[in-house]
Amino acid sequence: MTCEPPAALELDDECRLMLALARENELFATIREHRGTELALQKQLRTRYAPEVVSAALAMHELQLKARTKFSRADRMWFDRRGLEQATPELVARHKAKRFTGDVDDFCCGIGADALSLAERQRVTAIDLRPAACLRTWWNAEVYGVRHNLRVECADVRATSNSGRLIHIDPDRRAAGGKKTVRIEESEPGLEFLRELIATRPGGAIKLSPAANFTGKFPSAEIEVISLQGECKEATIWFGSLGNPGVWRATALPSGETLSGNPLDSRAEITAPRRYVFDPDPAIVRAGLIDRLAEQLRLSRLDDAEEYLTGDEPVESPFVRSFEVLDVVPYHDKALRAYFRGSPFGRLEIKCRHIAVPIEKLWAKLPLPGDAPGVLIVARVAGKSQALICRRVKTT
Repeated sequence: MTCEPPAALELDDECRLMLALARENELFATIREHRGTELALQKQLRTRYAPEVVSAALAMHELQLKARTKFSRADRMWFDRRGLEQATPELVARHKAKRFTGDVDDFCCGIGADALSLAERQRVTAIDLRPAACLRTWWNAEVYGVRHNLRVECADVRATSNSGRLIHIDPDRRAAGGKKTVRIEESEPGLEFLRELIATRPGGAIKLSPAANFTGKFPSAEIEVISLQGECKEATIWFGSLGNPGVWRATALPSGETLSGNPLDSRAEITAPRRYVFDPDPAIVRAGLIDRLAEQLRLSRLDDAEEYLTGDEPVESPFVRSFEVLDVVPYHDKALRAYFRGSPFGRLEIKCRHIAVPIEKLWAKLPLPGDAPGVLIVARVAGKSQALICRRVKTT
C-alpha cells in the first residue's frame, strides 16, 4: 500500500504515528503470526520498536479483528476505536450508495466507510475536521480500489461552502463529553445544521442512530430504518431529490427486502394466538410498520401494545422469525413449572418485548427434563401476560 498522505493534508501527531506504522509491514506480520501471550509479544516487539509504535500496532490489530464483522477487507484497513464503533457496515453503506447519482460530499467521513461505497459509483469529496480521519479514509480508499474517485479535505463541515452536490453526513454522536447520545440536538453538528442542509442541498442522506429522537424532526423527508442480520443498524433521513416526503421505510439486509408506507394508514386485527407466532425484524418495529407488515402477510396482532404477530400458516419473509405455538399457559411460576415438568424440552430460549422477565431467575426455576429445544415467548395477549410455548420454524 502507498503510505503517503494526500496532498495538502496538514499532519498532526496522530498522523505522524500512523505514517510510522504504515512503514512497518514486518511489525504487523509479527503480530499476526504470534501464537504466545500478549505480554511475551510486547516484550519481543519492544526490543526493536518504540513503545508508542508497539502500543499503536497492537491496538490497530485488535481493531482489525473486530472490524471483520463490518468489512470484507478489514485486515488491511485503518481504524481508530471511535471511528470503528460509528462506522457504517459495508453492506449497509453499499445499500445506501445505490440511491446516489452524481458527485457527493461525505461530511464527517470518519474512517471512510460510506465514502468508500459511494466512490464505487461516483466521485466523492470526503470531509472531516480531524487530519487522522482524512488519512484513514485516504488509505482505506486504496484498500478498496476507489481512490481515483475520492479526494479528502480536512475542514469543519459547518464552515464548508455549498458545493451544490448531493450530501451524505454522519454527525458525531459522541460529541457531548465523549458519551454516546441519541439526541440529535447533542450531536455534532446538531439539528439546526442538519435542517439547513435539507433546505440548501439538492438532496442527500443523514445517518442517525436507530435509537435517535428523529420522529417529527424532519417532516419533509423519508425515514428508512435499516437492519443487518436481524440487528437494527441505522436510521437514514433521505431528503430532496433522494427522498419520498412523509414515507417510512424498513429495509432488511442482506436480502434487501424493503417495506414502506405511512404507519397511520394500516390497522391490524387483534386475535388470540393462532398456530404460528412471528417476531418482526427490529427495522419494522422502529419504523412503526407493524400493522403494514401484518396487512401484507395477512397476519394479526396479539395486542395493541405488543409487536408479535400471529397467523394460521407459516410465512416466508426476511422481516419475521417464525415460531410454531404448542401451548399457551398463564404467565406465573406455578403454571410454568407444572407445564415444563412434563415437557420434552431440555434447552429453552426465553423471549419478551414489553414484559419485564427475569430471564436468569426464570430459567433456574423451570424443570427441563428432556433434550428438545424450545422457546418461551412472554407476551401481552388481549391485555394479559401469557406464556406461549413454541418451537422455532426452520426457514429455507
